Amino acid sequence: QVQLVESGGGLVQAGGSLRLSCAASGRTFSENAMGWFRQAPGKEREFVATINWSGGRTYYADSVKGRFTISRDNAKNTVYLQMNSLKPEDTAVYYCAARGVPTTSVGPGGYEYWGQGTQVTVSS
Repeated sequence: QVQLVESGGGLVQAGGSLRLSCAASGRTFSENAMGWFRQAPGKEREFVATINWSGGRTYYADSVKGRFTISRDNAKNTVYLQMNSLKPEDTAVYYCAARGVPTTSVGPGGYEYWGQGTQVTVSS
């Protein structure tokens, strides 16, 4: 089992920045690829970013490429999502997710463990 706890969400003005954190516990964190997803009201959960076990491979949704950065610190069992140049359309609940394997995936079905989510609201 893996437990994931997100933090760092909040209210920010358009153009601002936030850094989300996801603390993992329960099994060897460094063996798991990690991902961030988001879900806006009335919409399906969508892929944001993913990172492999070592941090050497990352992938982003086109909508966030160049603005968001995913990273991880295996010594702290934590994955981060740095969000810059935020837009109102980034408003959503952001979820951290863990795979059971070291390699990345862009589909939510590829993830076994999910956090409870953290709200990000970007005002115009």
